[in-house]
Amino acid sequence: RQTLVQTTVLAGRLDHGEPVGLDSAAAGTVTWLPAVGAVIRRGQALLRADEQPVLLLYGPLPMYRPLAEGVRGADVAQFEQNLRELGYAGFTVDDQFSAATTAAVKRWQRHLAVEPTGVVDATRVVYCPDVVRVAALSLRVGAPATGTVLRYTGLVKQVTVAVPVADLAWAVPGTAVTVGLPGDRTVAGSVAAVGVEASSAGSDSAAGSAAGSSAGGSSAGAAAEATVPVTVSVADQQALSNLERSPVDVRYTAQRRENVLTVPVAALLALAEGGYGLELVEGAARRIVAVETGMVADGRIEVRGAGLAEGQLVGIAA
Repeated sequence: RQTLVQTTVLAGRLDHGEPVGLDSAAAGTVTWLPAVGAVIRRGQALLRADEQPVLLLYGPLPMYRPLAEGVRGADVAQFEQNLRELGYAGFTVDDQFSAATTAAVKRWQRHLAVEPTGVVDATRVVYCPDVVRVAALSLRVGAPATGTVLRYTGLVKQVTVAVPVADLAWAVPGTAVTVGLPGDRTVAGSVAAVGVEASSAGSDSAAGSAAGSSAGGSSAGAAAEATVPVTVSVADQQALSNLERSPVDVRYTAQRRENVLTVPVAALLALAEGGYGLELVEGAARRIVAVETGMVADGRIEVRGAGLAEGQLVGIAA
């Protein structure tokens, strides 16, 4: 009597997630860019335009207007919170850009070695949700600074796996999985997000073929192969060591049967009248009993039938 667990293994990929474009509204010419792989934190430069820094701050609101004394709004509170986190004080974090805020901004600007105007130029600040890791550069030094400058990800590594739509029922946020890493190492993971858009290999060509055919066979084939991206989070980021991108395996529990009677699969006998049976060994006597079968896992199979009990001996053909 035991618990049978059937696992399924899918191919996945470890990386930092899908890169996001970062736009600059700064006028002038790009005079400096960070290296690919660089990590940029709050208050640091994302680029320099005409040798003036364009700085990263954290927050959900975009920098859509200049901020100066007398301006009010949620964007003021967001900026003031960043200024406080950078170590500047003497003002209240609220939705009003006060004279005290102006004084703190001037101190900040002096530390940046830019003109201390007390006004925050809308083109010199870019907001992102958190730390930025540079994934790719979209411009080169010498190009106009306005537009998409780079593509970035966060620091946290994650796993993405393409799950067939027909097998998607297990992929519920919070579901525990095991991630197999190179070198026969494993790390615990859990489903973080499930995509809402299905795709399939060669879907563009399949769609084109279906458009030119009234039978619809290509479309049906593409639908049968459709997959949905599932994102797996890994809490123990240190266990991923220095891996930046790597193929991985994702193992999940496809089925689980608690507290069932099992025998080795090799013990099953095909009965002449149909179905399966077991040879029960009772001292010197042996008898055949019919059984119903269930789940198979790790070389054992669930069995049910009258007269079966935990601890009985069964014969296996030599």
